[in-house]
Amino acid sequence: MCGFCGFADKLAEQEKKRIIKGMADRIVHRGPDSEGYYTDDRVAMGFRRLSIIDLKGGDQPLYNEDKSVVVMFNGEIYNFMELREELKAEGHIFATNSDTEVIVHGYEQYGTDVFNRLRGMFAILIYDINKGELIGARDFFGIKPFYYYNDGATFMAGSEIKSFLSHPGFKKALDREVLKMYLCYGTNHMEKTFFENTKKLMPGHFLVYKNGELTVEQYSKLTYDKQENSYEYYEKLVKETLESSVEYHKISDVEVGSYLSGGVDSSYVVSVAKPNKTFTVGFEGKGFSEIEYAKGLSDHFGVEHFSKTISGDEFFDILPTVQYHLDEPSANVSAVPLYFLSRLARTKVKVVLSGEGADEMFGGYNEYNVQGAAKRYLKIPLFLRKGLAAVCRPLPYFKGKHFIEKYGKELSRRYYNKTEMFLPDEVNGILKHGYKSDKSPFDLCTPYYNEVKGKDDVLRKMYIDLNFWLPHDILLKADKMSMANSVELRVPFLDKEVFSLARKIPSKYLVCDNQTKYIFRRVAEKCIPEEWAKRRKLGFPVPFGNWIKEDKYYKEVKETFTSDYAAEFFDTVKINRMLDDHHSGAAKNGKKIYVIFSFLIWYKKFFIDEV
Repeated sequence: MCGFCGFADKLAEQEKKRIIKGMADRIVHRGPDSEGYYTDDRVAMGFRRLSIIDLKGGDQPLYNEDKSVVVMFNGEIYNFMELREELKAEGHIFATNSDTEVIVHGYEQYGTDVFNRLRGMFAILIYDINKGELIGARDFFGIKPFYYYNDGATFMAGSEIKSFLSHPGFKKALDREVLKMYLCYGTNHMEKTFFENTKKLMPGHFLVYKNGELTVEQYSKLTYDKQENSYEYYEKLVKETLESSVEYHKISDVEVGSYLSGGVDSSYVVSVAKPNKTFTVGFEGKGFSEIEYAKGLSDHFGVEHFSKTISGDEFFDILPTVQYHLDEPSANVSAVPLYFLSRLARTKVKVVLSGEGADEMFGGYNEYNVQGAAKRYLKIPLFLRKGLAAVCRPLPYFKGKHFIEKYGKELSRRYYNKTEMFLPDEVNGILKHGYKSDKSPFDLCTPYYNEVKGKDDVLRKMYIDLNFWLPHDILLKADKMSMANSVELRVPFLDKEVFSLARKIPSKYLVCDNQTKYIFRRVAEKCIPEEWAKRRKLGFPVPFGNWIKEDKYYKEVKETFTSDYAAEFFDTVKINRMLDDHHSGAAKNGKKIYVIFSFLIWYKKFFIDEV
């Protein structure tokens, strides 16, 4: 696990060497074990390594036999041994035992088709010297981040945006269009980032930069192909495929631990992987900690368990650090406990397994399980439900009004804002004129819904989560918070072979008998105690809404909300009224306050403190 950065410009090679060193130093947390560089008169590439596989021989950059291809890579290739033998049979000569080298020779053999042959998580930067091309690629699910900057004169690519800050050609400016979408979703789901001329390379895509020209192409697309077969047939395959994936994800030359909550996903991983150490964090107060459950399961399997309870002071103190490491603002409050969890794990191990992806693969979110009155109501034709909602909308509140309005919308309009942040009209109401926008958050998710038009609702929701929420929110925080603490986080459920199976399983085996993730739970309950297999998902609940009712933390948010820089973006009278209403108990605005607070902390860190 590592971090890389690189650029192409017209500066002299000696100047490139100085700049690339500064860029790589910005992301030393991603790889404190070693560093490596390549420069010539056209490009510069820098690398920071966290040694996991081939500890002595896996330093990067790596080259082919005649050094005409240079590769830097962040991630793990789990089928590298199979690919290695395949490439050796074609005559390629390997100089190391690292997984990175299969990318070098794989590119020689297959060109950009090599990306489809890789099983793992990856962000890759290749320099083909003879062609004068910089080639970048990102894995199918978006597990590893890849950013690039292009203003016509300078091209940059890297694992984190913050490395670009050390290049004199990087023009640090806020992209105003992103703010409204962020406030609606709580994170940035757009291809463009909060920094002008800076984009994410989307999952399953690769880019080629040559002589000032940039092209971006999709090499892999996650699609469904539901196939009828017996439940028993699929349960057997799920068991075998998941066990195989966990074993692949354990491949390492250093010890592998595991994160553990009280839920079924991480509990199953622990039951199969059988690590020596597990890690959990939580907060004080009922419903805000799963430490007791995690310790109970660890004791059941005879695993050493480590935990930490996070205080309110620790939470607020670490927020600027968390927002800095995220690169862009995020109101996913669970990023904070994940930061502390990674810091705890780093005291014992370098690699951890985690349960991200099981819900998206096997239908685990509660929103997939529509039952009772809602299920019956959805059988009424949409045009009738829309009409009734239109009639009720201007009426005063009555019991059932929210229900009628919610289910009077088509799926793409009611299942887009899982985080319950601001509605589009609310956002324009609090933003200053220069930041208001006519763009709708529906513009981002509607194209994904169109790709699964006519499919059942469970599948359509899963498709949105797999392509939308997972890479831009869940996986982003997982990578950034673990790497901030120099920990490699691996996700066995988000595996190429697991998805090849999951994409075929009919929805009736995913949500069944009023239970989500049905087939996965049946597999898991054969490995773990029933109590854990059936427990509802808790995640990383954080008592932020409770804290800001206390004067101490209320005043801290108040200071930010009344600052000069807050007034640049927001109607401070309105956002302070929201805060005061929450503090007094007149309203529940915790999530909305946090999304504004997170942005302002991030903005101060990057644009005022001048990191």
